[in-house]
Amino acid sequence: MTLPLFYSPEVSEAMAAGAPIVALESTIITHGMPWPQNVETARAVEAKVRTHGAAPATIAVMGGRIHIGLSDAALDALGRARNVAKVSRADLAACIVSGATGATTVAATMICARAGGIDVFATGGIGGVHRGAEVSFDISADLSELAETAVTVVAAGAKAILDLPKTLEHLETRGVPVIAYGQDEFPAFWSRSSGLLAPLRMDSAAMIAAAHLMRGRLGLPGGQLVANPIPALAEIPHDEIDPVIEQALAEAAAQGIAAKAVTPFLLQRIFQLTAGRSLVANIALVLNNARLAAEIAREIAAARQKAQETPK
Repeated sequence: MTLPLFYSPEVSEAMAAGAPIVALESTIITHGMPWPQNVETARAVEAKVRTHGAAPATIAVMGGRIHIGLSDAALDALGRARNVAKVSRADLAACIVSGATGATTVAATMICARAGGIDVFATGGIGGVHRGAEVSFDISADLSELAETAVTVVAAGAKAILDLPKTLEHLETRGVPVIAYGQDEFPAFWSRSSGLLAPLRMDSAAMIAAAHLMRGRLGLPGGQLVANPIPALAEIPHDEIDPVIEQALAEAAAQGIAAKAVTPFLLQRIFQLTAGRSLVANIALVLNNARLAAEIAREIAAARQKAQETPK
C-alpha cells in the first residue's frame, strides 16, 4: 500500500525537476499565532524560501492525507480551522486514519518530509529537555526524531524556555550532529548567545549539504540540527530575556500548569511580558532559517545533479 501523500502542484513540479525543496511545519499556523497573522507569516516564510531558490512545502494532515505543500486556499482554511490536532510521532497515524485535521510538529514534519523525499526542513526552534525534567521526565519527541529521521533541520537552536545544557547532552548521547552556523556558540532562540559551545561549527550552506549527503553514504540514521542564530538586529539578548523566562516559569509552576500545556503558556506569557517583542523576534528568526534552509537545499540538489552528470 502506498502512503497517502498529496503533493501541491508547485512541489510536484519541483520533485519532477530535481529542484530544491524546503519542508515547513504547520503548528506555527494553528498553534503559534492568531488569525490572520498566522497565515500572513506562513506566506512570508514560503516567499522567503522561493526568493532563495527553493520550493516551499508546508506540511499538514487534512482529509486523511499528508499534504506536502499547501495551496493558497488550503493554507487559508488551515489558518481559520478550529480544534486542529497538534500531531507528533505518537499520533500522526491516528490523525491520518481518522480523517482529522492535524498540524505537524517538528517531529511529525520530519517524518512526513522524509516520506515525501525532502531533505531539508526549516522551523523556528526545536523542542528539547524541559527544565525540571529530572522530576517530570518531560523531553520533546523532537530529539528522538533527530536521532532517527534523516532530515537536516534548520532552527535557531532549541527554545530558550528549555534546559539547554541537558538538551545538548541528550542530542550528543543520541549521536545527533549539532552544527552552529557561522559562530562557535549554540544560539538560544531569541538570543544569539547561550553561553554554551556548540559541538560543531560550519560557515557555509555547501559544507552543511555535503555533511548531509555524506551521512547518507555512510548509512548513518538520523538527521542534523543546524543552529542558525537569530539576526543581530532582531535578537533579545540573553541577559534581558532570561529573567522574563524565569518569571513565566515561576507563574506556570504556581498555577500547576504541566505537560503539553507548559510550552503554549510560557510562550504566551513571554509575549505579554515583552510587549510582543518575542513574537517579532520569532518571525525574524523563522524567516532567517527559511533562507538558510533554501540555500542548503539548493546545494544538495546541485550536488546530486552533478553526481548524475559525472561519468561513472
